[in-house]
Amino acid sequence: MVLAGLLAAVPVLAGCIAEPDPAPTGVVTSSPGATGSVSGAPSTSAPLETTQSSNKAPVYWIGRSDSNVFLYREFRDVPEQENPVTRALRAMMSEKPLDPDFFTPWQNPRQLATSISGKDVITVDVSEDAFNSNLDADMAARAVQQLVYTATAAAASSGLIDSGQQIRVRILVDGHTDYVAFNHIQLGSLMARSGGLVAPVWIIDPQENVEVADGSVKITGRSTAPGGKLRWQILKSENGNKVPFLTGETTAEADQAQAGVFTLALTLPAGDYELRVAQLSNPEGPQNGSEDTRGFKVR
Repeated sequence: MVLAGLLAAVPVLAGCIAEPDPAPTGVVTSSPGATGSVSGAPSTSAPLETTQSSNKAPVYWIGRSDSNVFLYREFRDVPEQENPVTRALRAMMSEKPLDPDFFTPWQNPRQLATSISGKDVITVDVSEDAFNSNLDADMAARAVQQLVYTATAAAASSGLIDSGQQIRVRILVDGHTDYVAFNHIQLGSLMARSGGLVAPVWIIDPQENVEVADGSVKITGRSTAPGGKLRWQILKSENGNKVPFLTGETTAEADQAQAGVFTLALTLPAGDYELRVAQLSNPEGPQNGSEDTRGFKVR
């Protein structure tokens, strides 16, 4: 029973449980390899994005979850003067994430160009000023992978490359292959996505601070534990406080075609809300308890 007369919750996936919330609920220390991989990170898959009709650019950011650091993705509106890969990378290096929990160590570069060779190699040529941040080795490795994830996501979602094969990225700095990124990561060789760097759970929609009309809220997200249990919670802002409003559980999709995806459909009254989604189960263990949050409005 869901706060009768106020809202109806209609979970889409089988096994979802929605119930009124009775009461409030209360850095990876690995070493990077010479090519920007991160040893010690959980070995989950890093599937490519699929082709989409939207002209929004997929951009990855760095965010913290408990004591770990992961990559999170947002879709951003970007100018169309450049190719999809360049647009996404420029947004990653020059804009701020919508979600205040995310950040980027990259700086707005003086020059940025990208090209695609064949069906599986993306070359990124960026000026040295993009690296004007003081990072330790672990964060440097994640920053380089942030670029690799964003470049491959943009190419795959725009249909420029075949997402059915491994896509590699070569990073040049002012046309040269011998640059050491952030004083830690040797560039120039081909790099692929390192598994285990994407967040164990993240909310895809709604994006941060969006306004949803008519109270109809579709929630989608992804977990790195296909078939795993997730706990979600809706908090509503009242008199400057976030009050627990609705809680439920759902199961991430186990089918390979939609592995890890979770979806909910809610009807909420007008107000300001925060959504929290956390993993309750994960076969790999170390990521248990990971949570993502998202603020949004219903008008």
